[in-house]
Amino acid sequence: MRNTRRTRSETVDDPRHSYLPGAGHDLLLPLYDSVQKWLGIPRLHQTLIDLADLTGSARTLEIGCGTGNLAILAKRLHPATEVVGIDPDPRALARAGRKAGPALAVGFDQGYGQELPYPDASFDRVLSAFMFHHLDPEVKRRTLQEVLRVLEPGGGLHMVDFGGRVAASDGRMARLQLRSHRLRANMGDGIPRLLRDAGFADVAESAHRTSRVGRVTYYRALAPAVLSTP
Repeated sequence: MRNTRRTRSETVDDPRHSYLPGAGHDLLLPLYDSVQKWLGIPRLHQTLIDLADLTGSARTLEIGCGTGNLAILAKRLHPATEVVGIDPDPRALARAGRKAGPALAVGFDQGYGQELPYPDASFDRVLSAFMFHHLDPEVKRRTLQEVLRVLEPGGGLHMVDFGGRVAASDGRMARLQLRSHRLRANMGDGIPRLLRDAGFADVAESAHRTSRVGRVTYYRALAPAVLSTP
């Protein structure tokens, strides 16, 4: 099923980016996985996978997969599901491929969330971890439309990101989040509202956690069981 068509992206030798590298800068990429472990991201990934209930998933896509940590963990915990990760960063994808190796059989494609190179109804689960807040408002809207397109009717998007009911009393990191222009749109019901506007059904906050990166919220949204026709 894996579709290898590539969308527009920068080459490894091109210093210009139309995306934000996972570590913020290419030179910091070798430190990315170590920093993620220190911040407790693997535990947050584990919770996301548990909430997504991949036991019943035949095909799972991660958008913004970076160096592949979430996609690889999903495959290890649920070997029966076909797992594909997509990201615009070729350097991060190269690291992801090396970590997965040929035995784990995780697919990694280069592309953008707002231009997913997959047919309609290709996946029954889509995962997203700490990618959504990086996107501009229009790109968020288009990405959610694309996710809805590639989900089977009744399939689910499961996301964890900064957002939800963050309060200054949640700690220093929460106060930094509240002052962030980039995160402001995610606060309160910002993400659920975008999900509903995109056409998702049964939108809900699945859980929230307070961690070293501050308060994070888990979201679930389903593709309507019967898709409406234009």
